[in-house]
Amino acid sequence: MGKWRKTAVYLMVLALFGSQLTGCGGEGKDRTDGTESFEDAADTYPEIIGTYEAEDASFSGGAHGETGRSECSGGGYATGFQNDGDACSFTVEIPENGFYDLIFSSSAGDHKENYVTADGEALGNLVTDTKTFAESGISRVYLTAGEHEVTVSKFWGWIDLDYLKVAVSKPIPASTYQVSAELVNENATDNAKRLMSFLADNYGTRILSGQYCDTGINGKEIRVVKEVTGKTPAVLGLDFMEYTPSFVEHGSKGRSTDLALQCWEQGGIVTFCWHWNAPSKYLTGNWYSGFYAEYTNIDLAKIMNGQDEEGYELLMADIDAIAAQLQILQEAGVPVLWRPLHEASGGWFWWGAAGAEPYIQLYRLLYDRLTNEYGLNNLIWVWNGQNKDWYPGDEYVDIIGEDIYPGERVYTSQINKYLEAVEYTKAGKMVVLSENGCVFDPELAVRDGAMWGFWCTWSGEFVAKDTAVFAYSEQYTEAEALKRFYEHEAVITLDELPDLKAYPIRK
Repeated sequence: MGKWRKTAVYLMVLALFGSQLTGCGGEGKDRTDGTESFEDAADTYPEIIGTYEAEDASFSGGAHGETGRSECSGGGYATGFQNDGDACSFTVEIPENGFYDLIFSSSAGDHKENYVTADGEALGNLVTDTKTFAESGISRVYLTAGEHEVTVSKFWGWIDLDYLKVAVSKPIPASTYQVSAELVNENATDNAKRLMSFLADNYGTRILSGQYCDTGINGKEIRVVKEVTGKTPAVLGLDFMEYTPSFVEHGSKGRSTDLALQCWEQGGIVTFCWHWNAPSKYLTGNWYSGFYAEYTNIDLAKIMNGQDEEGYELLMADIDAIAAQLQILQEAGVPVLWRPLHEASGGWFWWGAAGAEPYIQLYRLLYDRLTNEYGLNNLIWVWNGQNKDWYPGDEYVDIIGEDIYPGERVYTSQINKYLEAVEYTKAGKMVVLSENGCVFDPELAVRDGAMWGFWCTWSGEFVAKDTAVFAYSEQYTEAEALKRFYEHEAVITLDELPDLKAYPIRK
């Protein structure tokens, strides 16, 4: 996301990590975990083990039971989710250890999201989109036999809650992890094919460790991770931001290309994002924050529909500048996990502020210009739009990435977001955690089936203290936990990578 991240942006990203399962008012659709939408609940779930009326639950803060809506299943509902601390808690009885889906019936005046926890552990967000009561919820929650407290608490607030159903989850089919190694660019370089073959061969059984560090594989964040764990991450995350023309105009001198070359020569894997600073013409605030929509007046819709020809040419010049760096890497044989135009659906970056249609146009244009005009065949395209409505098409995407910042010391596997990302397409794409704050527990990921292809922790405060002396920060992931995660048998570190210049290409 970037070291300029603001609190509001954290909250928006947090809001994205909750599962968004279609409710009773939406279209039914096949789900990749073997279920369908909640509107077909009778056919979807083999067993509803309990139904709990919200008006009979316990309340905190201003939340309370109410009557007066005839459509409520038990004659009443819960309301009063207006202030922090307002909550409704259900005591549910689980017959045996296993995975369960939590299905809520709720209504709101417009789109709302509110927190769901089980025994105090964050599970995701309850998404409410309809004025009439409709079902939505959190899928595949692991619960042990016995009593558990399931709580809905105010995040955005302003919902009415009718009931909670607890249903047995269906297993995730093995086909979820059987992804193709074939790249969307038929002219991909052999090294790009080798890297994708390695990723596909390990997908579903092992997870690559990763770390963003703008000073490279020997830089601050990597060094403190190694001091704590004794291991070096397999994937190095870098950013092309400094090469953007509006940065260069202010004296910036990028070095990420050199750091990528260094990483590759040391046997590592490189992923790049691009905090694309808008052209200087469109900057309205701090020049170094010009990737945020709030600091620009760029209108991508006008650019993409031909109403701003100068803006189009300026964007093409920016792309040309980054293409020059990617060409250097291609000539050196370096494959790149390339993640441009990230987190678009959140709207906080200018490339997402005008909506899905112009964003998709820009994404496809970027693919065409880099692939067909510049002949950049070393790129593995990682799409990170974070919403199925923003998906540019299977022919433009090799890997799906999700960015998740769930808070401090939250080690859950993020299975709900993983399964949601799997559903963006029926083409069977690999899913990775392209950015994260705290690191998830690999043991929980294996248990839950959240087999992210890799994680890549963001830099700065998520790993290292802001001090002159390099020191690990435990604010987001405790040192003991990080060491345990890196030592897990399912996790791949730099020392465990094969020679990716000679890895067999999967046919």
